[in-house]
Amino acid sequence: MSDGTPADLFFDAAIGLLQRVREEESEAITAAATLLADTVASGGRLFAFGAGHSSLAAQDVVYRAGGLALMNLLTVPGAVGVDVTPATLGSALERVDGLASAVLDTSPLRAGDALVVISLSGRNALPVEMATGARARGVRVIGVTSVAYASETTSRHSSGTFLKDHCDIVLDSKITVGDAELTLDTIPAPFAPASTVVTTALMQAVVATAAATLADRGIEPPLLRSGNVDGGHDWNARVMTEYGDRIFYRH
Repeated sequence: MSDGTPADLFFDAAIGLLQRVREEESEAITAAATLLADTVASGGRLFAFGAGHSSLAAQDVVYRAGGLALMNLLTVPGAVGVDVTPATLGSALERVDGLASAVLDTSPLRAGDALVVISLSGRNALPVEMATGARARGVRVIGVTSVAYASETTSRHSSGTFLKDHCDIVLDSKITVGDAELTLDTIPAPFAPASTVVTTALMQAVVATAAATLADRGIEPPLLRSGNVDGGHDWNARVMTEYGDRIFYRH
């Protein structure tokens, strides 16, 4: 590790990754945003899924001030975040064949909807089957993943494929295998993951572009406002009433 404090070096690494995705993923961001805007305009619903820490970026766009009210979290009990005990159970559930099908069969997802599947490695059964199962049901899928894993690791799914192989659009987070940006001679393992910073930024860039795309078409984007600003609750009540049949986090 070169000169500079660990904090400085982490910020440098994160900024570098953000610059890369800004420059290299701009077309994919526009395509993903267009897919979301098309789905909203045609009466479809929006969903986001991620397991473990990948769920953080999914949760960040659900029921979010300044975000699209129609984005719903697709949950897999025990696999969303690290709130399950033991936390290692969530990692184990990602490798269970058939779990995604069970979730999709009982979810509100239907043909014409859009699903964002977030998985850093994209190698486990859950994100692979979530994407394939959703597409088989007529759902359009956006994958957010690090494509590097497909060339530097092996798939844990029986098909030998990765999430990136089963998406309509792929957003590459550029995160290195292992998700740790820093090394020190005095520390035996690499440390300081940046995937949440980058993946969350990618998701917000897509949502922002989708909102602007809808506005360009003369459609008011169904955005939420902060409940901590005057009039925010009234605004949100109007949006949730108008789009109540496409919002599932209220029920």
